[in-house]
Amino acid sequence: MSLNLHHLRYFHAIAQAGGLVKAAERLNVSPSAVSVQLQALEAQLGHDLFERRGRQLVLTEAGRMALERAEAIFDAADELESTLKGLDRAKRTVVRIGALATLSRNFQIAFLKPILGRDDVRIVLRSGSMRELMQMLDSHHIDVLLSNMQPPRDETTSWTSHLIADQAISLIGPATAKRTRTPEALLANVPLIVPTLENHIRGEFDAYAERMSVAPRIVAEVDDMALLRLLARQGLGYAIVPPIVVRDELASNVLKECGPLPGLKERFYAITPSRRFPNPIIKELMAAKAAAGDVPAHKRSRRL
Repeated sequence: MSLNLHHLRYFHAIAQAGGLVKAAERLNVSPSAVSVQLQALEAQLGHDLFERRGRQLVLTEAGRMALERAEAIFDAADELESTLKGLDRAKRTVVRIGALATLSRNFQIAFLKPILGRDDVRIVLRSGSMRELMQMLDSHHIDVLLSNMQPPRDETTSWTSHLIADQAISLIGPATAKRTRTPEALLANVPLIVPTLENHIRGEFDAYAERMSVAPRIVAEVDDMALLRLLARQGLGYAIVPPIVVRDELASNVLKECGPLPGLKERFYAITPSRRFPNPIIKELMAAKAAAGDVPAHKRSRRL
């Protein structure tokens, strides 16, 4: 017997509302009608989808699995409708972007630049941890995840990791600093603002300093690129960052790039889910990044 999507929509409404009465109000039907639909779905699936706790209905393990699949089904239906109606220019295409909370805002804006201001596109931006965003990607709540690290492997899901930018990491100092071919010579003599240990830049920098036999004088460790940028602007110290993070400050001579640190790179990725009907706007953005030539063509994509 085929799964009844009408039953599934009632179940989804109950899960969202947390109870039969609220779900019935949203659906403009009686609570008894909602209860009948839920019982029919549970009978068809052979599992209880909720357990009662006081006046509230709480999802069981089977219910959580069913909710994840239901949301994926409804998102896929919306996506299909949007794709097949793509020729209707009067209707905006929604593009949902997820980005690590600590990712450079300048990089995010640069990625979105080709579609900013377009009347036919509505942009939804979300930020969070890698775990949170990967869950959103897997459930099709976002179309792409922007990250400066590779996602972990997962046997139950699949996606493609596109390397869309590969940038040198530089030593960024105050406006009075001088550009030099050997910025490593400054590392032991100036106060440094560096990313925290969780950031791969920090790992590469620590290994580099050890190779150079340098004991860096670290005055601040920051996990947010926006805050790191502000501390550099305030003159707290020299920053270890890709130049794009402080692009505006470099252009206005508030900060100065002393020089790239040899061999140190930050890599930016766009993680996209495997879809039969990919969001056309994401395809445009990926094509724009490929045309920009920020990374060699043979390095751009990696399927996990």
